[in-house]
Amino acid sequence: MATKKPEIVRIYLPPDANCLLSCMNHVLKSKGYVNVLVAGKHPAPQWLSTVEANHHCAAGIGIWEWASNDKGVEPDVVMACAGDVPTLEALAATSILREKMPKLRVRFVNVVDVMRLCQPDKHPHGISHEVYNSMFGTDNKPVLFNFHAYPHMIEKLIFDRHNRNFKVNGYREEGTITTPFDMCALNHVDRYHLVMDVCNMVENQCPNVDKETCSLAPYVRQDMQSCLIKHQSYITDHGMDMPEVSEWKWDKM
Repeated sequence: MATKKPEIVRIYLPPDANCLLSCMNHVLKSKGYVNVLVAGKHPAPQWLSTVEANHHCAAGIGIWEWASNDKGVEPDVVMACAGDVPTLEALAATSILREKMPKLRVRFVNVVDVMRLCQPDKHPHGISHEVYNSMFGTDNKPVLFNFHAYPHMIEKLIFDRHNRNFKVNGYREEGTITTPFDMCALNHVDRYHLVMDVCNMVENQCPNVDKETCSLAPYVRQDMQSCLIKHQSYITDHGMDMPEVSEWKWDKM
């Protein structure tokens, strides 16, 4: 759908139920458009209040201040996401980073309307370079983007932007009859792979990160690899995801 005429195509990926309601209200009132709205069918966490969801969906993209710890300083890394499950895993990854690498500055960006990533001359919903840069940074700021469709879609949308230093995790044609979290792990959109990706960024793309944080990266990466081994062993023995995954909740920090 993203390749069709921009005058008529709209694509929405709400991160929670309140955002889904806000998007659906907008979609049902619209005329002359082909609206694509993607949402899960299973119970999921609620991140935003009704008012917050309406504001976020109207903007189509935004920094979640409560999930970020870079306010007032330049972020070391940008954690971005689009979609309900990718948002959940990105938040879980951010919480792990906050715990294990507390001095790392992470900016959390959520995208509801993926066409916001386009330039304004490519799509009516595209944001300006100034707004884009204010969220994702310039000078090759490393961005880890968690997505539940094919990664090349995001790569094409940001092709003409100033900062294209994105690593996009998305659907890799992997998966079978397994647990929900294992589907994420098979496609590398799970929290553990995301944390490992950030560790790689810290070591190779973040020259301003302090030495202490940089020295923690190998140990955090190894810890995440152990978590993946533990996860695989658990689902083999029990046929369901580990409680630390299935019952995870965001703790206010």
